[in-house]
Amino acid sequence: MIDLDALVAIDVHTHAEIAENGAESLGGELKAAADRYFKAGRERPTVPQLAAHYRERNMAAVVFTVDAETATGHPPVPNEEVAQACADNADVLIPFAGVDPWKGRVAVRQARRLVEEHGVRGFKLHPNLQAFFPNDRMAYDLYETIAELQVPVLFHTGQTGIGAGVPGGGGVRLKYSNPLHVDDVAADFPDLTIILAHPSFPWQDEALAVATHKPRVHIDLSGWSPKYFPPQLVQYANTLLQDKVLFGSDYPLISPDRWLADFANLPIKDDVRPKILKDNAARLLNLQ
Repeated sequence: MIDLDALVAIDVHTHAEIAENGAESLGGELKAAADRYFKAGRERPTVPQLAAHYRERNMAAVVFTVDAETATGHPPVPNEEVAQACADNADVLIPFAGVDPWKGRVAVRQARRLVEEHGVRGFKLHPNLQAFFPNDRMAYDLYETIAELQVPVLFHTGQTGIGAGVPGGGGVRLKYSNPLHVDDVAADFPDLTIILAHPSFPWQDEALAVATHKPRVHIDLSGWSPKYFPPQLVQYANTLLQDKVLFGSDYPLISPDRWLADFANLPIKDDVRPKILKDNAARLLNLQ
């Protein structure tokens, strides 16, 4: 139902943070830390409100929640709610889902059901928040299922604003998010489409190396204002990775308006800019 010709961009990284019952995807000090880190307002849009936000801008957006219940004890926004809200706004929203790899076979069954019965188009994993190394074998059955379902998986990489500034980082450990751990996954599952989320500070070069070496690994540019992008990221986006780099904002923590305004000032080639903003995502998500 998405009219690609009418879109100016596809944002591959937005968050569903409010459930229908008002429950939030993050609780307590972790949410407060993210608010401070991104200088974000405390109000979060519902998924229908997110749809209206993107519809007004002639954009589409990938939407997901994160299931880190095992590590945090905090239940996620239900994936089924997100998928239904996306189905109700299918002209602008594309549903991904968050699954908890620590849930083992339950997560595997959930992933299959979400794709086959609820129309989910991909998955989001957050190694920092979920407290696991991407190359931990306990997650391999899940990757095998996602590869079989022929949908992408998006991994958070690099530093996170969740827990930033809280004593002990709120227990969130950065070691899990080095993109080299995802390199093992890409090697072991060559048919799995992978997106490395964010400029991967402090491992930007590692992310670029993985994306240039592994054919099915992509990079989204969410979570940072483009004016802060490392020079090598801009260089690779303009050249070797021009077909594998994707626009993402991290909305509602960073607005697409701010991101696009700063992106307009980057020295991106005229023929590369539409690839990053829309064409690469349309191809990866099979929207063409």
